Amino acid sequence: MPPTLDHLFSLRSRAALITGGSSGIGLAMAEALGRQGARVVLVARRPAELESAAAYLQAQGIATTTIAADLGLAEGPDQIANRLDQPIDILVNAAGINLREPFETVSVEAFDRHMAIHLRAPFCLVQRLAPAMAERGFGRIIMIASLQSLRAFPNSAPYGAAKGGVVQLTRAIAERWSPHGITCNAIAPGFFPTPLTKAVFQDPALASRHAAQTAIGRNGELSDIHGPAIFLASDASGYVTGQTLFVDGGYTAK
Repeated sequence: MPPTLDHLFSLRSRAALITGGSSGIGLAMAEALGRQGARVVLVARRPAELESAAAYLQAQGIATTTIAADLGLAEGPDQIANRLDQPIDILVNAAGINLREPFETVSVEAFDRHMAIHLRAPFCLVQRLAPAMAERGFGRIIMIASLQSLRAFPNSAPYGAAKGGVVQLTRAIAERWSPHGITCNAIAPGFFPTPLTKAVFQDPALASRHAAQTAIGRNGELSDIHGPAIFLASDASGYVTGQTLFVDGGYTAK
């Protein structure tokens, strides 16, 4: 029997920083990376939710620490980087908001906050963390794109604009840093039950319509994110960079 290739997916000795790590997609990715052996650092705004998420992961034997910070503030990324007590091998930019307002009533402040959290904060975190990854010759950066990176949904113009930018920022990071052993890819989830999609899942008819739009015939479960997250964070994806992987049950295929 030939040897297995399990080592390609191992994250032992790796440290992962996950923004938006206290709930939803971010917490699901933190759990996946932690269960593969990574030490995880969760970042979010609310300390109580952070501590609850950390306790959930620690109960599974995952080494977990937290940093409370607001990525909507210009100084947020620097505050995070300055508080790190270990080198980071994997950066997951999962923090996000969707204020869901009609196009004509979106304020400049709301528009700017979408751009700050989805684009400026990831850009600045990569600026701070990528040079040290390059010195070690290894880094994995995972962005979170969206169905709205490709198409528009009602009352989400700033969110969609920002998520379109995430796809191009993913490419730009890959172009700059991949020669130094750092890959950057994005996961574009379909409809998953998270705080951002609460309004969808509170409406059974709407949730069913989205499920019917998929090729598989159901909406996502958070465990569906585990495999893609591990792949893009591990040695297994070493020759994959600048790509957006749609984890949407075939929503964009129909």
